[in-house]
Amino acid sequence: MNETDFHAPTVSHGRFVTMKPIVPNPSAAAPSPSGGNLGNGEPSWEFDPADIPIPDLDALITEDGAPVDNLFVEKQYRLLTEPLNSSWTPPGEEKQFLVASDVGIFAKNALPPLVPDCFLSMGVTAGTGLHAKENRSYFLWLVGKPPDVVIEIVSDRRGGAEDIKRDAYARMGVLVYVIFDPLNRLRGGVLRAGILHGRKYKAIKPPWFPEVGLGLTLWQGAYEGATETWLRWCEQDGRLIPTGAERADEANQQALKANQKALKANQKALKANQKAERLAAQLRALGVDPDV
Repeated sequence: MNETDFHAPTVSHGRFVTMKPIVPNPSAAAPSPSGGNLGNGEPSWEFDPADIPIPDLDALITEDGAPVDNLFVEKQYRLLTEPLNSSWTPPGEEKQFLVASDVGIFAKNALPPLVPDCFLSMGVTAGTGLHAKENRSYFLWLVGKPPDVVIEIVSDRRGGAEDIKRDAYARMGVLVYVIFDPLNRLRGGVLRAGILHGRKYKAIKPPWFPEVGLGLTLWQGAYEGATETWLRWCEQDGRLIPTGAERADEANQQALKANQKALKANQKALKANQKAERLAAQLRALGVDPDV
């Protein structure tokens, strides 16, 4: 595997939620170097379960109501989540996973969440009762681990937080960091992926993640009536993880082939019976009983 330094672009569609958690005590609003930043004004998203006090979830704002950026991104969200939920079984003994789009990841009580365009976390499932506050976002101190894969989709050149987010994901311990830039606005390539080495991401090509049992690939095709270049999950040999509709269509095609095969067999048997009847008729015309 050829590894080089993985440089994230300066902007992406994914965002920081700029809202701040509600802090009852005004003196506690600014996190201390040990509890919320690195001592130089830069927030620290490093995840250490033993070092995180359990916050009051009622004091956290988990949604900001911001709309998605555009119709392409909205469809791409579903193409990254629905196939795994409908068609994928993880390899190995661990069969549970959580994949989500545009959901906040809270690392610490005093920090705003990171909101990637998509994340995948192995060994995790959504809690029962999705309206309960503890199940509406990804709280690291409740889940006990960071996501394994984070995907950011570049939709314009605005912003300036991507380097910070990349470093934040690294400190959080996210194993794989992916940038999908469909229009190559940042001139760094349409698809880039990095795997965590220490506190930095190293580029990996092709984007196959054995720890997860999945890879990512670019696919030119029609999805929900739109023909574009999409980002798709895939097997190691490049086979796509199908959507539910694709899987149903494949099953229908297989059923159609099976029906056609059975029809041909029936037609062959019918022809054989007709041939036998003609032969029997000829024998009777000659005074021979064909049944003897």
